[in-house]
Amino acid sequence: MRRSLIALALAATVGGSLPALADDADQDTTPPTVGTKDSEGKGRKQAAKLDAIVVNAVPLGQSADQIVAPVAVLAGSALDDAKGVSLGETVSSIPGVQSTALGTAVGRPVIRGLDGPRVAVLENGLSSQDVSNVSQDHAVTLEPFLADQIEVLKGPATLLYGSGAIGGVVNVVDGRVPEKAPDNGFAGRAELRHDSVSDGQTGLLRLDAGNDRFAIHVDGMHRDNEDYDIPGGTLANSAVKTTSGSVGASLLGSWGYLGLSVSRFMDLYGSPAEPGDAAEGEDPVHIKMAQTNYTLKGGLVKPFEGIEKIEFSLGHGNYQHVEYEGDVPGTTFSTRSNQGRLVVSHEPLAGWEGAFGVQTQHRQFAAVGEETFVPATVTRGVGVFLTEQREFGPVKLELGARHDVQSVDPDNGPKRDFNPNSFSSGIAWRFAEQWHVSLNLDHAERAPSEEELFANGPHEASNTFEIGSDLQKEKSNQAELGLHFHGDMVEGKVAVYYNKYKNFIYLADTGEVEDDLPVRVWSQNDATFRGAEAEATFHLAKGTSGNWDLRVFGDTVRATLSDGGGNVPRIPAGRLGATLSWTADNLRANVGAVRYMKQDKIAAFETDTAGYTLVNAHLAWTFVNDERSQWEAFVDGNNLTNQTARPATSLFKDVAPMPGRNISVGVRAYF
Repeated sequence: MRRSLIALALAATVGGSLPALADDADQDTTPPTVGTKDSEGKGRKQAAKLDAIVVNAVPLGQSADQIVAPVAVLAGSALDDAKGVSLGETVSSIPGVQSTALGTAVGRPVIRGLDGPRVAVLENGLSSQDVSNVSQDHAVTLEPFLADQIEVLKGPATLLYGSGAIGGVVNVVDGRVPEKAPDNGFAGRAELRHDSVSDGQTGLLRLDAGNDRFAIHVDGMHRDNEDYDIPGGTLANSAVKTTSGSVGASLLGSWGYLGLSVSRFMDLYGSPAEPGDAAEGEDPVHIKMAQTNYTLKGGLVKPFEGIEKIEFSLGHGNYQHVEYEGDVPGTTFSTRSNQGRLVVSHEPLAGWEGAFGVQTQHRQFAAVGEETFVPATVTRGVGVFLTEQREFGPVKLELGARHDVQSVDPDNGPKRDFNPNSFSSGIAWRFAEQWHVSLNLDHAERAPSEEELFANGPHEASNTFEIGSDLQKEKSNQAELGLHFHGDMVEGKVAVYYNKYKNFIYLADTGEVEDDLPVRVWSQNDATFRGAEAEATFHLAKGTSGNWDLRVFGDTVRATLSDGGGNVPRIPAGRLGATLSWTADNLRANVGAVRYMKQDKIAAFETDTAGYTLVNAHLAWTFVNDERSQWEAFVDGNNLTNQTARPATSLFKDVAPMPGRNISVGVRAYF
């Protein structure tokens, strides 16, 4: 019997391990559960293990447990339960990862206290090419509801993705350029849901079809959420409407694949920071956004002697968003971008496996209007990189290096040139059957972004007056030590890291006001980040009445500026969380709570952030499971105790708390 559903029961929040550890991962400690289709459209009765999840953002086709550097993956039922309106909200259940926030429409990932231009947001390995890194009120143009899996590289990832990944990478894998056809020629999924907190509706459809010579992919999603409820009322101007879709097709063969996709993303959302005041004649501010991306992608299998695989991606994007005050258009942000990426994996050479590659970008950025605060800028960059790895018995060693040449050329101003360099090394040692230790050492450099260099003016949507500076490139030296345990009854890991920055760039509040807006200046100082993460899963019981698992986790990060500069602004609060899960033949359920601590280690002119506890629960029932399809009804509860939640990472925490109690109900199908 063909099962049309693969059960990926758990998020593979793994910080690298040795290949030998796959023996531990192979042990079937998880029951059959409901999840998503795999890339081939093939179903499996057993839950996928960590060693089965290939991380696309890393070369050599490695799975999560084979990578020494810290990696996390959300897939299957764990991704279904975590999906939120924004990408940042979706990945915030991963230790060390939180989110910025402007209502629910805007949420960019924060990795170990770093965000904006330090965290690369990718779609299938190429940059999203939006302007979400320019300001906290700009949304990411990637839709988590259409993702197959979401991968997070924690810590410096400049080696693979350049200057903008000094804090990490979030890669959304959505299969829009098919790399293979479904096993049975056709596969798809659909979902409809309603949420109570915003009277919101979300629907999506995905279809994949093909044979051994051709494959096609079609997807579409629409969301319509009204202003959402908060404890004590409704947050004005927090509505969001999103439409996203794509069409892609590929030629397939034993030689590899070659495919093309066209995608469209449209968003309309309000800024709760600027809700307007009818009595004062002030109109609310909202943002209308649209992006069209064209992607050409291919892979050649063993094209030459000594070459295992050649993969390439070319992307062209047109992006625009307009910030309206009422019906009057204000500032218009636009980008036209071209990017390319080539990765060549070689066959083993003297025991070493590895890949080398080149990455290019050309981006034209413009902000036009009465309140333009960043000049039109052209950014060009080329980077070359090499990564190698080798096993020495129970020890695995990873080495890498990268060099970039980047220029930032503004209108009516001098061009700035930067040459960032990055080096990395990692070692994992399995010193006992169920234990291993890992050590990662990284040197990374980042060129300043357009906003950090050239901003000068009011930005109404974010309610700030920003001023750029003549900045130097950032330099980071990080060390991370991890300890991992993989047992029959318990799986766990703990990591500590220390990151020393030279010329760290941050947005500093000045306490001054101009044009009735708080003045913030892009500044530079040395900084130190240190933090810890821990996670463990206890397999409590397994039997005919169902399986019980308990997951606990915690994370904390502390960031200070040198020479009495105080604390780095908007650092995430520490967290402790626990989730109890139960799975049976056709049912799965969990309930959990996350405590966000008080954040009083704040920068000048910041305010303390009160602690809060979020209680969440999920229930799913598979009511049809036959040869042709599988249907699942679900109920998700978020913030069930209706807490007032103000993320310390948000510029807008004081005016835009997160949603109150929310119950989502829906149905999803796999066929």
